[in-house]
Amino acid sequence: MQSLTTTFTRPEGLQDVVTHYCPGCTHGIIHRLVAEVLDELGVRERTLGVAPVGCSVLAYNYFNTDFLESPHGRAPALATGFKRLRPDMIVFTYQGDGDLASIGMSEIIHAANRGEKFTTIFVNNAIYGMTGGQMAPTTLAGQVATTCPMGRDTGKTGMPIRMCELLSGLVTPAYLERVAVHFPQQIIKAKKAIRRAFQYQIENKCFSLVEVLSTCPTNWGKTPAESTHWVEENLKSYFPLGVYKTPEGAK
Repeated sequence: MQSLTTTFTRPEGLQDVVTHYCPGCTHGIIHRLVAEVLDELGVRERTLGVAPVGCSVLAYNYFNTDFLESPHGRAPALATGFKRLRPDMIVFTYQGDGDLASIGMSEIIHAANRGEKFTTIFVNNAIYGMTGGQMAPTTLAGQVATTCPMGRDTGKTGMPIRMCELLSGLVTPAYLERVAVHFPQQIIKAKKAIRRAFQYQIENKCFSLVEVLSTCPTNWGKTPAESTHWVEENLKSYFPLGVYKTPEGAK
């Protein structure tokens, strides 16, 4: 009889705990990718994460690394201070679109412009998740939210903000890539991008940000299956996937 072999286990970078995320939410997938990368690169024991306010406010319960909690939107400021104090540490922020692209907009732009050597995992589900499904800076035109029940009116609120495109206009060298985790083939590509971002930090090369298109079935009012297709059919068309900047390509 052929013996069974274990081929897939929980990474050491994740705690063995029950998640608080809603059914169908892809935060858990993103958590796992980050944890796997930290394990594979051998840097977990010298890694510090920074979580702000939002759905990821309890991220410290899931990652088997040191963690700090920041005020809403201020994770890049906290990461900057710690990385400058301990440049030997691997530092990352884990932020949602309501956090990073709204109250934290100034923080992330100036951290990137200064070329701070930390990594940001930016989760874009086009809505405020934890606080009740309000319109976010990334909410699509016509998308329904609790604060725009008739759909986002871009004539009054402006167009959704594309963070990778915005940050790519900075002169400072950086690594910027947008990925998604709604289908298996996209998950594989997302892990490669996250690994590349942390590798650049290990090499002390540049600021790095990976934007991850994610689902929010609860606040979108959709099933998990419907949500994955909504990412494919709507989010991806406005937020194109791809590499937006690399340090090698900087002028």
